[in-house]
Amino acid sequence: MTGVRPRTPHPIVVLRWLRTGVLGMVAVTALLYLVVANRAGEQMATADRTNTAIRHIRDAYEQAGEADTALKAVSRTGAIDLTGSSDDFANATARVSSHLTSATEGNAAGAQGLSHIQFVQGQLATCVRMANTAFLDGKPSLERARDALDDAPEYDGKEPVPFTGGLKQSLRDLKDLEVEARDHQRRSGWRDPGLLLPLFIGPLAVMLLLVGASGYIVAHHFRQYPSPALAVAPLATASISVTMCTPSPPAVAIALPVLAAAGVLAYLAYRPRLAEYRFPRP
Repeated sequence: MTGVRPRTPHPIVVLRWLRTGVLGMVAVTALLYLVVANRAGEQMATADRTNTAIRHIRDAYEQAGEADTALKAVSRTGAIDLTGSSDDFANATARVSSHLTSATEGNAAGAQGLSHIQFVQGQLATCVRMANTAFLDGKPSLERARDALDDAPEYDGKEPVPFTGGLKQSLRDLKDLEVEARDHQRRSGWRDPGLLLPLFIGPLAVMLLLVGASGYIVAHHFRQYPSPALAVAPLATASISVTMCTPSPPAVAIALPVLAAAGVLAYLAYRPRLAEYRFPRP
């Protein structure tokens, strides 16, 4: 007995399947974008609050420098018993306290960050107390207040130990701690490249395979050049898929129109060949 050969689908039927697949990959990319943009948006908002906290800590460091300068000026005049620690010192340290309080709202380092913020606030209070007692105790208290501001950190071998220096050094250590926490926020969860790469590159790779198969069929079965739109559609999709895996994802106002254009281009790329086999019904 002679076996019956399975019927091979007509190339136009295969093209319809491929068109559905390409449009499906564009739709999957759009859906993934909406999900990730929504989830990652929450993380980015949190990272923005951390950025604000880091700016407050940086400003607090600058004000601590102003306080140090004010104490140096008082020390040079030698009139601590008459002028006290000076209004400039009092104003600068008040601004340090205000910036630290504001930084607490955007703390990204959890209980450790909060503990270190409280530690730095304690250092500030100690420094202010020493400077205020200098009015009675004279220059020795003033020098201790300056040391509390500008002491160098202790070292473990060649590495400085965080939060073992004066107020200014502790503010630098606090900023580094929050920067590290912010970077972790940006790399974790819905901003993690290890998650985003397979999510977005997977559908794009499938789309490229489908487009390649479509071009092959058009060229070898219909003896035609594939439409340029067949190449532009995956490029437009790739522009969104790739940038979603970077620290600066595209906004909704950009991503969705680009993906919509990719879908339209993909649809139009197949239309000339499919239209040749569209006959009126009797």
